[in-house]
Amino acid sequence: MARISSDPLIVGRVIGDVVDHCLQAVKMTVTYNSDKQVYNGHELFPSVLTNKPKVEVHGGDMRSFFTLVMTDPDVPGPSDPYLREHLHWIVTDIPGTTDVTFGKEIVGYEMPRPNIGIHRFVYLLFKQNRRGSVVSVPSYRDQFNTRMFAHENDLGLPVAAVFFNCQRETAARRR
Repeated sequence: MARISSDPLIVGRVIGDVVDHCLQAVKMTVTYNSDKQVYNGHELFPSVLTNKPKVEVHGGDMRSFFTLVMTDPDVPGPSDPYLREHLHWIVTDIPGTTDVTFGKEIVGYEMPRPNIGIHRFVYLLFKQNRRGSVVSVPSYRDQFNTRMFAHENDLGLPVAAVFFNCQRETAARRR
């Protein structure tokens, strides 16, 4: 009898669509507007996502450095994501036990604006070999490939991941 996984990253197809595996070796928290924490599979509305979130790394030490990637694997829509993935944010050189404000933003934050269907927005945290080791910077946001980016920058598997769902917000919902 096949065993069905309860891991939200597998159930939500983050593992498979975006990365092959996640080590979950470091704790990471993502919080919008100081009170909307991101939990796997929960829904957030675009009106909450206009400003950069606070992303905290609860692991490593000040000599460990991390790279944060935010991506949407469901572009233009989840039923036919032929433009997979759309890059929303990259921050490198984040020291362990701090937050992204201590890192180097190499691709600026772009707020989620899903047009068709319910999109997954994925935050992945990679451990760098050393500060300044991310040298391959994407020149465009469309058809970004997290696996290729990690490979080109020798990042290995993500050490933390979390995702949320988001869909186009109607005028009635914004009230």
